Amino acid sequence: MISNMQVLSPMTYNNGKSVRDPTDVAILRELSGNPRLGVSELARRVGMSAPAVRERVQRLEDIGVIAGYRLEIDPKALGYGVMVFVRIRPNPGQLRMIADIARELPNVVECHRITGEDCFIVKAYLRDLDELDGVLDRFLVYGHTTTSIAQSSPVPGRALPLPGE
Repeated sequence: MISNMQVLSPMTYNNGKSVRDPTDVAILRELSGNPRLGVSELARRVGMSAPAVRERVQRLEDIGVIAGYRLEIDPKALGYGVMVFVRIRPNPGQLRMIADIARELPNVVECHRITGEDCFIVKAYLRDLDELDGVLDRFLVYGHTTTSIAQSSPVPGRALPLPGE
C-alpha cells in the first residue's frame, strides 16, 4: 500500500512530463520488480481498482515514462561468450557512419555518443575472439578504435532507483 508515502520530488522525462504522484511511483516500483505482473495483482499491491491501475499504466506508457518491456536473455545461452566494449574516434566527417555501422551489426547491443577523446562507445557480444576482427574492421575504415574485453560483470544491468528509495 502507498498510504504513508512521502511527497516526492518530480521525475522529469525527455518529453517534459514529470511524475511526482506516489501511486505512479508505487506502480513503477512494482513493475520494475516484475514487468510481467498482471493488472489485477498490480492493483492489489498498490491498493487501487484494476481499471484505475490500467489507466495509469497506459498514461505512463503514453507520456514515455514506461519506455517498454523487454525480454532479457543470457547471451551465453545463445553462444555469445565474449562481451566487448569498443571506443571509437571517427575520422573527420565520418561521425554519422559510425552510428550507421553500429545499427547494422546485429551483435552490437548498445551504442552511445560520448564525450572525451572518443565519440562513441559500443557494447557487443561475440561468440569468440575470432569475431572481433570482423567487427573492428567495419569501424576502422571510418575511425580509430580502442577495445576492452569484459572479464566479468559485478554489477549487471539494473533499473535505476525510484524516488523514495
